[in-house]
Amino acid sequence: MHLHNPYTDLPAANSLPTPAPAAAPGTPAQQAFTEAVARVEGLRQRLRELQAAQAEARRRYWQQVGPAANTVVQARQALFVPLEEALLLGYFSRLEEQQITALLLGNARTLQDRFGEDAAEMLRKYAPRRRTDDTDEEDEEKVPAVATPPPPAAAGQAPHEQAAEAARARRKSKQQRAEEAAAQAGRNQEQALLANTKTLYRQLARAHHPDLSRDESTHGQRTQLMQRITEAYEANDLYTLLQLLAETAPANQTDDTLLARYTQALQQQQTELKQRIQVLQYGENGFGATTGKKREQEIRQLKRHLKAEAEYLAQVLQLLQEPAGLRQLLRELATEGHDTV
Repeated sequence: MHLHNPYTDLPAANSLPTPAPAAAPGTPAQQAFTEAVARVEGLRQRLRELQAAQAEARRRYWQQVGPAANTVVQARQALFVPLEEALLLGYFSRLEEQQITALLLGNARTLQDRFGEDAAEMLRKYAPRRRTDDTDEEDEEKVPAVATPPPPAAAGQAPHEQAAEAARARRKSKQQRAEEAAAQAGRNQEQALLANTKTLYRQLARAHHPDLSRDESTHGQRTQLMQRITEAYEANDLYTLLQLLAETAPANQTDDTLLARYTQALQQQQTELKQRIQVLQYGENGFGATTGKKREQEIRQLKRHLKAEAEYLAQVLQLLQEPAGLRQLLRELATEGHDTV
């Protein structure tokens, strides 16, 4: 007699029916649009997390480094008065006066670039005047001046960091400004569709307004959905409207051409978000490049460097009290190939 054993008489694995993968809902244009929205949302979340982490890292960083940096700033600011007074003495040669001017400019640029201090007045006072010839005037006519707004301040960014960033923006050349203007124009063209919430609001309202449906069973659901759509429109929150479109729009009521345009704009947004994330992780501030013990080691080393710099600047200030000491400093700098301290 043959008894059936359900534990040993199972069918072979290759004889089991394999369920076909479920087809993604919607047209290819809808699928691409939905994927683009999901990717943008993931990048936005990643950016928010990085910004929060960097704000905390920046707070800890300046809590530890700030006092030492302030000491150096005060020491450098103290050099301006004796250097300017030396230019009025008539004691130094023309070459030495040029060296003193270079020393003033170098000190001002250091304060501005490294510490974000406002040294614009000193730079305007002693920076050499640039001559503008006919070629420059022609270039100015070909490349219109572009008003470059100051970069947005990062969350928790120290004031001197903001000032340093603004200073870097002011020093951009005409070619850099023209290139940035062209790139911005391209981004504006790509994002023109994303700047208009009215078109998307009307499309969603036509599809989901409760008064346009005869099905009473869905009236409550449509009312809630329409409330979300209206709130997003009144807040000019196009991204929420895009999410609602990706979640709710049926294939037979969505224009594939319009979705393709939204998808293209979202892909451009992905590129920009990735660039912002890259800057946060590996930019000049470097708050995301290292963490933990390595970051603490870097902070300790920087504090040692700042302390040594402050001590050196105190010695320089002592030399500046006498013309002979300043002349000795100028000779030492020239021998080492430096024009500033």
